[in-house]
Amino acid sequence: MHLAPLDWLIAIGSLLICFIPALFFAKRSGKNTSEFFASGRAVPWWLVGLSMVATTFSSDTPNLVTNFVRTQGVAGNWQWWAFTLTGVSTVFFYARLWRRSGVLTDLEFYEVRYSGKAASAVRGFRSLYLGFFFNCIIMASVNLAACKIAAVLFGLDRWQTLLAVGLLNVIFAAHSGLWGVLVIDTIQFFTMMAAVIGAAYFAVNLPEVGGMTGLVDKLSSTTGPGGLNYLSMLPDFSSNWDLAVAIFIMPLAVQWWSVWYPGAEPGGGSYMAQRMLASRTEKDALGGTLFFNLAHYVLRPWPWILVGLASLVVYPELSDLQKALPHVNPTLVGHDIAYPAMMRFLPVGWLGLMVGGLIAANSSTILTHLNWGASYMVHDFYRRFLCKDREEKHYVLAGRVSTILLFVVSSAMVFALETSQDSFNIILQIGAGTGLLYLVRWFWWRVTAWCEITAMVVSFAMSILLLFARRGGLALGTHQELLLTVAVTTACWLAVAYLGPQNDMDTLISFYKKVRPFGPGWEPVRRAANIPLAEAAEDRRAANIPNALLGWVAGSVLIWSALFTVGNFLYGRTQIAFVLLAISLLSGAFVVRTVNRMWK
Repeated sequence: MHLAPLDWLIAIGSLLICFIPALFFAKRSGKNTSEFFASGRAVPWWLVGLSMVATTFSSDTPNLVTNFVRTQGVAGNWQWWAFTLTGVSTVFFYARLWRRSGVLTDLEFYEVRYSGKAASAVRGFRSLYLGFFFNCIIMASVNLAACKIAAVLFGLDRWQTLLAVGLLNVIFAAHSGLWGVLVIDTIQFFTMMAAVIGAAYFAVNLPEVGGMTGLVDKLSSTTGPGGLNYLSMLPDFSSNWDLAVAIFIMPLAVQWWSVWYPGAEPGGGSYMAQRMLASRTEKDALGGTLFFNLAHYVLRPWPWILVGLASLVVYPELSDLQKALPHVNPTLVGHDIAYPAMMRFLPVGWLGLMVGGLIAANSSTILTHLNWGASYMVHDFYRRFLCKDREEKHYVLAGRVSTILLFVVSSAMVFALETSQDSFNIILQIGAGTGLLYLVRWFWWRVTAWCEITAMVVSFAMSILLLFARRGGLALGTHQELLLTVAVTTACWLAVAYLGPQNDMDTLISFYKKVRPFGPGWEPVRRAANIPLAEAAEDRRAANIPNALLGWVAGSVLIWSALFTVGNFLYGRTQIAFVLLAISLLSGAFVVRTVNRMWK
């Protein structure tokens, strides 16, 4: 595909608007590691939320959603919609606690919460395990999508795409620190939303699709494998029980609390915790996280879904995609490539905006992962264990060098992946069973660093064992493997909580006095700390657990009802849409009331 001069002008202009403002933050970010990795803890709630949204809107996300729609229907998106429960629980239970902890990264938390050599060991191990290994897998998935898009639109090889996006991302991540990332994210959010909404509009209005009416009519009379209804927002439990279990029951019953997944970590973590820790106040941390969840699950999905549905009309089978893209490397052709294939129908001008938007989507995610990963490698490994007493500028330089290293390694991993679904499944499987630990550690004094080490080792070992079992012909199925991993991992770390070495009481008392976690799980520590009964009662009233639980339920109902309100209006089902709209408005009013009561 060849871009017209107007397309080039719009694409370059949108990138300049995104990136040039970040150049002015280099001096501020270079002052110290707090500025480089946490923006001096001065970020307002709206910037926290916008940055979270932009970061989770990567170049692989539209491809992944398109893959779900084409293979499992719209209901396939419950595999990530279920993480609404995780995100909203972070809003009402964890955002304030993270901000109170006062740490620079979420890994520093380990030596505040736990004691002994195990605390240092788990901090050092996770700094490399998450910040380097896991982080590189995530970035490889994002860059694989960029390679597929560039292959479809411009016929570029993987190395050419990686070189182009790599130079852009590495320069700005190393130059401007988190302040620059936040500013770039904010501008990119609006660029990306304009681009994907335009893409959905033109895809749906193709002559062969026939607008929303034609799309709904055509797909209503078309069924996929096993009688799959592509338009349904809920799985069909009567005709395809196995699919319903995999994409709906498992995510809602088990996956949301048991699996560590970047951007939807139980209890918050990784770059989500980084944003909360960088926020100006506890209230900014809570408000930004709430705004992120609303935008993430309500504003963004349907433009991607509509393109995926339209692609089923234009390219019904995978063979149709292969015929339409003869110049693309066959190893790159999967259902997820249907999204960039639909971009070929964009008119002049809009194609340029989409190219700029996709580059922005790639950058918003990669920039965050580079900064976040470098913060782990420098603050939680290099500074903590290897080089403790150097000046701040030395560590900022180390952060910039780490940024370059991360991108080089993640780019090499791109050649080992084939689809976005591959990395999605890998990440879910490796993180299975650890999620409950991350929820409980704030509210139960018995959780130790040894529990965390056990959970990580057992989860990873189970993933490897199940991989060898699959290759040996003993595959159990995705959701059975997930359940087995969760059960074994949880049983092991719970046993260690009771039978293994315990935390030093002085460390627990210090953590409790600083963070003030609520609930009965800290009662022995309260007694050991000689906290007066009146003061403990005031902590309980301030935490207001029943109010937080109601806010969690109302927030989840708000997001799901608003999400399906949009979908039913698009399908032309106005009666159902208005009922859902009423539910979303009522639950929204309750959420506002709940938040206000929490801060009264």
